[in-house]
Amino acid sequence: MTTPSEVGAPVAPKPSLREVLASPKMLLLMVLGAASGFPNQVTESALQAWLKDVHVSNTQIGIVSYVAMPYLLKFLWAPLVDRYPLPFLGRRRGWILASQVLLAVAIAMLAFQDPAVSLVGVTVCSVAIVFLSATQDIVIDAYRTDVAAPAERGLAVTAATVGYRVAAYVAPAIALVLADHVGWRPAILALAGLMGLLALATTRAPEPVRLSPPPASLRESIVIPLRELLGSPGARGLLVLVMLFKLGDAFSLKLFTPFMMDTGFSKTEIGVVIKIIWVAAAIGGSVLGGIWMVRLGLLRAMLAFGVMQALSNLAYFALALAGKNYPVMYFAVIVEHVTHAMGNVAVVALMMALCDIRFSAFQYALLSTLSQLPRYGLGWPAGWVADHAGWPTYYIVSFALGMPGLVTVWWLRERIRSIDVPR
Repeated sequence: MTTPSEVGAPVAPKPSLREVLASPKMLLLMVLGAASGFPNQVTESALQAWLKDVHVSNTQIGIVSYVAMPYLLKFLWAPLVDRYPLPFLGRRRGWILASQVLLAVAIAMLAFQDPAVSLVGVTVCSVAIVFLSATQDIVIDAYRTDVAAPAERGLAVTAATVGYRVAAYVAPAIALVLADHVGWRPAILALAGLMGLLALATTRAPEPVRLSPPPASLRESIVIPLRELLGSPGARGLLVLVMLFKLGDAFSLKLFTPFMMDTGFSKTEIGVVIKIIWVAAAIGGSVLGGIWMVRLGLLRAMLAFGVMQALSNLAYFALALAGKNYPVMYFAVIVEHVTHAMGNVAVVALMMALCDIRFSAFQYALLSTLSQLPRYGLGWPAGWVADHAGWPTYYIVSFALGMPGLVTVWWLRERIRSIDVPR
């Protein structure tokens, strides 16, 4: 929005793509994106493999996965982080650095737990890691918004996404390979050390100078955006769609590491080969999804990407029947993660279309929570199905869970068309 002081002012020339890419700011945003993605994999892929190694059941692994719940609740304490800056490194970087240092400590404490004896210590440390990680995410998201100029926003998001995806590979890869050769305690301690190194980038990051003015009151910042989300035509159906669209995909990936281990792949194979394919496919799918989104529009993209992500789950069904088969594994991982990323592009576009730019931070946080509920809420059902029905049935169920989202897209097709226009 143009401010009065900007009216009549000369328009600064838009920087070239090369100039933006050469900016040290983009590299720092990429590292902060990596810092954001790193702890998540410690408490998901690495922890699942560790628990599987000490013969914890799939059902118990699924239950332990609920330690990730703070990621869904971070909007509750985000106003406190925004309101009360720490007395060093400025309003944003102080909170980022404090979160990162405490994350390194919490990950190190996790290394000294023994899940073969008790899951209590592992659970407590994991909850602390997730809480601190969610807090870090709150401030990194705000920092990226504050520091990126309008011409840099698209590449700022790209830089953060690439960093996040690389960290999603590096963290479990290091943990699984080291665990195979020297054991789990040194592996987790190595992750704690890397988290500490990532914190160094925060001390080099520039302090943001542009801050969005807050709403006039706390009531205004909550009541009006909620009224807009819930009061528009078809609003409740669209909120249900946000929650359902990735349901089958979330179920499919919930126990990915235990499935691969049960199929016969080693921790090193999962950590190096499979995860590399995973990251490359996800990045490629994000690019394809973005390009096709422009051509198809929101409705057709949601239908096409939704069908593809549901069908891709059947590739894991084929792998479950085939056993340890490298060509089938490569095909399944590539297809599933390409379509997973494309589906994510569609649902994020839907959430953005539903937001009023005056309250987009709060509204997007709430929509993001809804979209992530399947990911964090399916731990016990996923583990139970895997233990009692077997992996082939597990992936048939994941395919079936993709259908409600597609039906909801078709049911709301006119409403989706109506919001897919400039406002």
